[in-house]
Amino acid sequence: MDLRLRYGFRDTKLVQAKVRQIRKVLTRPWSIMEICGGQTHAIKKFGLDQLLPEEIELIHGPGCPVCVTSLELVDKALQIASLPDVIFTSYGDMLRVPGSSGDLFSVKARGGDVRVVYSPLDSLKIAQENPTKQVVFFAIGFETTAPANAMCVLQAEALKIENFSMLVSHVCVPPAIRAILSSPHNRVQGFLAAGHVCTVMGYWEYVPIASQFRVPIVVTGFEPLDILEGIYRVVLQLERGTHEVENAYSRVVTYEGNIPAQKVISQVFEVCDRTWRGIGVIPRSGWKLRDTYARFDAERRFETQSVEGQESPLCISGLILQGLKKPYECAAFGTLCTPQNPLGATMVSSEGACAAYYQYSRHAGSSERSHV
Repeated sequence: MDLRLRYGFRDTKLVQAKVRQIRKVLTRPWSIMEICGGQTHAIKKFGLDQLLPEEIELIHGPGCPVCVTSLELVDKALQIASLPDVIFTSYGDMLRVPGSSGDLFSVKARGGDVRVVYSPLDSLKIAQENPTKQVVFFAIGFETTAPANAMCVLQAEALKIENFSMLVSHVCVPPAIRAILSSPHNRVQGFLAAGHVCTVMGYWEYVPIASQFRVPIVVTGFEPLDILEGIYRVVLQLERGTHEVENAYSRVVTYEGNIPAQKVISQVFEVCDRTWRGIGVIPRSGWKLRDTYARFDAERRFETQSVEGQESPLCISGLILQGLKKPYECAAFGTLCTPQNPLGATMVSSEGACAAYYQYSRHAGSSERSHV
């Protein structure tokens, strides 16, 4: 993005004007969920929650793929990474996510060959350079990262690279929204949909959700003005009693999305049930490799065993991911649980809600607006 355009979306006067616009149409309290952890971090970083009227509660959703990768899958990653002759590759955030017995950093400290990469193609290159090693890529992410991971599998097939595989943990946003809205404890009245996910998938999948549950959904970007525009449009619909899907990120997102990207995803992956950490199994909420590409599936290649893991009894990340609690309501937040010594994944990830609160604000008491 051109820097002049980017900082235009952070212009103080424009931001203040948009807040005034929200105040003008607001007549009652509303609870709105931003589904994406990147939006959560922007909200805390720029203090948008402090600028908004107190009648608007922002509920933080499970939109962080690092945070929702199941404990069982993290344990499988630890098992595989500990094997001799394995090079285990991952994005940096995953290395500190706690499993039942340590994390990938602890495996590395014990001598395991664990490496940080910035693309699945980096892992493929490592496999080419180390033909006597088994190279595994931890393929996590929402719909946003799926096209690159799918293309990597196709590239491995084309190059006949036999020592490469993926431990797949792809999750999808629309089923998570349905699960949240179906919960008897749901408090969400409107959604900000993740702009980067919709860049790939479009927003046609959200239309039946908005209609069935009678909630407005607005596709939203990540700059301060983007987020406030999304909130404004949601509030406007809530006040009017409408429940449509709107696109407030039209400079990037279209209704249909990226059709070629969707085709390559469908070619390599198929829909499956997926366990979300702290939430449980959400039917048809993930992708796994098709049988055609089973030889690239690390779970099948290494025949990993399930481990009955347990989360820390002090950690309430599951409630935070469901939007039922705020990070500062956890007794361990900022004391026993910090980014250096995390009890849960939401304190580890660069998109985790707990990490956002720790980095940008510290709270005392139950009021989200009372800063230390």
